[in-house]
Amino acid sequence: MTSPHTPPDLSAIQAFILDVDGVLTDGTLLALNSGEQARAFHIRDGYAVRHALRQGYRLAIISGREEEGVRKRLESLDVRDIFLGVDDKMKIFNNYINTYRLDPAHIAYMGDDMPDIEVMRRCAIAACPADAASDVAAISNYTAALPGGRGAVRELIEAVLKAQGKW
Repeated sequence: MTSPHTPPDLSAIQAFILDVDGVLTDGTLLALNSGEQARAFHIRDGYAVRHALRQGYRLAIISGREEEGVRKRLESLDVRDIFLGVDDKMKIFNNYINTYRLDPAHIAYMGDDMPDIEVMRRCAIAACPADAASDVAAISNYTAALPGGRGAVRELIEAVLKAQGKW
């Protein structure tokens, strides 16, 4: 589950920030005749997201792609901090932590590809799914046993909440 380095301390995490494609989904895009691009989300990841929110954790989504179906799925899970169509994830991250006065030492960020690296380096927990890009895996201090879109988010959230006695 974790890298061969010292396992990260999950007890201080108060917020989660997640990418979408390759993290909450397996990265597959289905190009429909309508022009929409459909994605599949894992129901257990959704349960963990909602559970974390109900336990009082902050949870934000920062994704480079803008799709209304993704927004609707996230809103159905009660996620309120949704940033889609983002070109500069670091700018959104800085605005988010300043708005809510969050300390990066209390944030777990899960990403899977190059646009996530800069933000991951700022957070206490730099997490990735098992199938993340090699450059992302190399800087992660928490690597899920499961791939993106197949329970990796659930694994991270569950590990944090269990470490804090909230699961």
